[in-house]
Amino acid sequence: MAEDWLVRAAAQYNQHSLDCRDDYPAILLMPIDTLSAILEWTFQSLPDEILVGLDPDSDVPHPEGVAESFHGCDFTSGLFAGQGFVLGPPHLVNRGDSYSVHHVPEEWVDGIFSEDRGARGGRFTHWIHTHPNAVAIPSGADAEAAQWTEGCDMILGVRYSPEGILPWFDDVEGTRRRLSPEEVDDTEDSNHPAIGRAITGHRIHGLEIIAFHRTGLGVNLILTDSEGNPILISP
Repeated sequence: MAEDWLVRAAAQYNQHSLDCRDDYPAILLMPIDTLSAILEWTFQSLPDEILVGLDPDSDVPHPEGVAESFHGCDFTSGLFAGQGFVLGPPHLVNRGDSYSVHHVPEEWVDGIFSEDRGARGGRFTHWIHTHPNAVAIPSGADAEAAQWTEGCDMILGVRYSPEGILPWFDDVEGTRRRLSPEEVDDTEDSNHPAIGRAITGHRIHGLEIIAFHRTGLGVNLILTDSEGNPILISP
């Protein structure tokens, strides 16, 4: 079950997704409990990156009205595999540095056409990986890995302290989507308020998450309940 702060952050994130729907050609639905599991693995792995694979859940179709609400004026059908479905359970595939995390361990490779799938010769439709102390903007390596993705790639950026050898840089070109509640604990550092503390001892100051297609187009990520209904701000 997702924590209260994440539910509030998801509602604010979805409001931005709704307000900016005309900027995106497609949407992707992620259950908040799936995101919560990914965040837990992320916080347990800091300062390493993690790679997570996901498939669409064919048993949970689009709830009625979501498409009409979130599809923008440039909506494109059939842009990627799994479009129109809610994401299924996440699978933690790899953990490591930025150079190794994109590679899929042998136990996650099904062996069928794996040579045609690049470094991520795995069987998942969608992928999400983390950027520890880095913004959620694709790097050159991220864009290259995405060329083998049938669905969407996602990036989860995590700002934390102590930074260690990985300082945070805000001046990065691209569209960023923050995932944080407005009210946060600022008792220890008013300049960089904290959401909480990870099991590794790192204080978490901010989260960002984006989804993108291998062509470079952004995909509008919608955070939902288990049935695919968007989490929205209560009236």
